[in-house]
Amino acid sequence: MALSRLLNSFRVRLLLLLAVLLMLTLSVQYYVSLRSARSNTQLIVEQQRAIMAGVALGVNSLSSDLYLDQMREQTKQPSFSEQAVKNVLIVDEGGNIVDSLDKNQIPVQNFDKSIRYVKIKDISLPPLRGAVELPSESAPLPEGMTIGRQITAGEAGAFYFPVETTKGRRYVIVVLGPANTLMAIMRRQARKSLLYTLAVLLATTCLTAIVVWRFTRPIKSLSTAARRVAGGDFSFRVPTSGRHDEMGELTELFNDMTVKLGRTRELEAQLYNAEKAVVVSRLASAIAHEIRNPLNYINLTLDHLRATFAPDDPKKRETIDNLTRQLKLEVARINTRITEFLNYSRPVKLEPRKLDLVSIASDALSIFEAQAADSNVEARLDTQGEIPAVIADPESLRSALTNLIINSFQAMDGSGGTLKVSLSSEDDGRSARIEVSDTGRGIAAEDISKVFEPYFSTKETGTGLGLAIVKKAVDDHQGTISVRSKLGEGTTFVITLPAALS
Repeated sequence: MALSRLLNSFRVRLLLLLAVLLMLTLSVQYYVSLRSARSNTQLIVEQQRAIMAGVALGVNSLSSDLYLDQMREQTKQPSFSEQAVKNVLIVDEGGNIVDSLDKNQIPVQNFDKSIRYVKIKDISLPPLRGAVELPSESAPLPEGMTIGRQITAGEAGAFYFPVETTKGRRYVIVVLGPANTLMAIMRRQARKSLLYTLAVLLATTCLTAIVVWRFTRPIKSLSTAARRVAGGDFSFRVPTSGRHDEMGELTELFNDMTVKLGRTRELEAQLYNAEKAVVVSRLASAIAHEIRNPLNYINLTLDHLRATFAPDDPKKRETIDNLTRQLKLEVARINTRITEFLNYSRPVKLEPRKLDLVSIASDALSIFEAQAADSNVEARLDTQGEIPAVIADPESLRSALTNLIINSFQAMDGSGGTLKVSLSSEDDGRSARIEVSDTGRGIAAEDISKVFEPYFSTKETGTGLGLAIVKKAVDDHQGTISVRSKLGEGTTFVITLPAALS
């Protein structure tokens, strides 16, 4: 169990990955270096074989009647080439070249049967050095065989060693080819080794990048989720992808934290609404107690004044009647506002029963037939398919529809348009859908999220309780309400209510 948990650890897996990549890199580098060393060793052996072949050819020529070039053709030595041995010379004590691989340097017989030799001093030799150092060796070298300077890297050289024969001392000189070819091969092998190493490093880098990207991808998801949650979106979840390392645990903990934050935010909102409802309820009760009694007295006094103290002059009586009527209308408007406060703040006492939505919607629209005709508004009811019945309080549901219809009329500002109430079913008849749409001025995008808040209104004379009361009524019936709108094109409110069980 502990081993499984250890292997699932992000840090342990990352360390194991780095160790594997390091071992892979070192193994490839060792293999490439080993191949390069073997190749270089083989090349050096071939060079040595060529040099030994040149030395053997020079020594054998001392006891043979054949010239060196003839002997070379007979040996058919594949490794004997000018890349390693450029020339082999046999020089006598007088500095005469008695044999050479270069045909231009071998002795030539004159017409008088005399032999014409090429002098060693007359040819160009690379720096000359002795192949062996003999302490007893004190004989001077022939003219032209001068010990040269130290050979530098890549430069051709020549080595000599003396051989005692029956014809006197002979000097075998082996002229080596330049080491540039060997160096070029080694450089090419070094470049190849470097390319192999670079390829391995690129491959391991790509593999590391892929694995690190896979390991750290949840960090990007967590960063995105943190921004979403900070913005108030508590519904966002980071995909876990079945990981069991620290990243997987962190993702699960983050998702759990987001769920708890969402619940906490909901509780805070509910607490805030409850506190606000209590405040509004107390305010409404105070208003009802302190204002309604004087309003009733004012209303009764106006009726008494109009009936008892009406002047005899018909014009003045008409003026008094108009003034008292306007005052009574203002008193009624104040009473309506107080009623709105009370309806929003008091607990609702619903009397739900099975209702026909078509009948409820028709009743709500019929109230505004005269107003629609005066405002040049086309108000109609549309039904789509079979409309399921709902269990609801008729007065509460009719009041909600009436509020929405009033809002639609006000949004069209008496300039005409279309007001439509559409009824349909949803979720295979398990829900009823009510849409109230208009072609009015619409709602600004930044205000859509606030329209159901109490006391929020875009109208100068509005109280901001109409839509709040509608939402409260829909919530009391376990329904949902939403709105979509666009400035200058109109607004649509959508209500869904659970259908009545058969």
